[in-house]
Amino acid sequence: MREIIFDTETTGLDAQDDRVIEIGAVELVNRFPSGRSFHAYINPDGRAIHHEAQAVHGISLADLKDKPVFAEIAEEFCAFVDGAKLVAHNASFDIAFINRELSRLSREPIAADRVIDSLAIARRKHPMGPNSLDALCRRYGIDNSHRTKHGALLDSELLAEVYIELVGGKQAALGLEVRVEADDRTDTVEVVIPLGERPQPLPSRLTAADREAHAAMVEEIGDAALWRRFSGRQAAAG
Repeated sequence: MREIIFDTETTGLDAQDDRVIEIGAVELVNRFPSGRSFHAYINPDGRAIHHEAQAVHGISLADLKDKPVFAEIAEEFCAFVDGAKLVAHNASFDIAFINRELSRLSREPIAADRVIDSLAIARRKHPMGPNSLDALCRRYGIDNSHRTKHGALLDSELLAEVYIELVGGKQAALGLEVRVEADDRTDTVEVVIPLGERPQPLPSRLTAADREAHAAMVEEIGDAALWRRFSGRQAAAG
């Protein structure tokens, strides 16, 4: 299973008029980082950067004057995310900007069923919050001390760690795989081991003394003992 954790930085908050100026993305395979990433600074093609946005990410127009426009990185980005689920924190914001940039190039938008919102997951798992990326890093003990400003690649790397915790922790994808290499292709084959019932039940770990002590306790409690009702239902079922 391939997932792309990504983040964007933009010139402002309006996806219709503002532009993407940075994209960062990291790849997870079976919920583990593969080591592959994508990162690009993007010239907004004449669009000014709002002061409020620059205060958040620290990127100025001067920083971007020699960077490619979105059309020049679109093919590489689309190839990187092709066939994968895309995960972002408050995903509707980032996807709206990416899809607007793709629409300007008459490219197909990223379908909603490919998008996972880690913020929505966090709100369901931790309804009392807070659920910002920084707050979730603190909750899960993830070092974000080097995050002084928002940055798309750094935020994607941090979100990848947070997302793994949100969906069950680092043991979430425990499984067995066989890697088969042929020519330049590497295939991953999942090995499924069926688990049947034990031929013989495990012997009880209760000793005779344990049973006698339990019987004495039930007798002392009397008719109010829940065990009497339970053992009665067992006898009726038998």
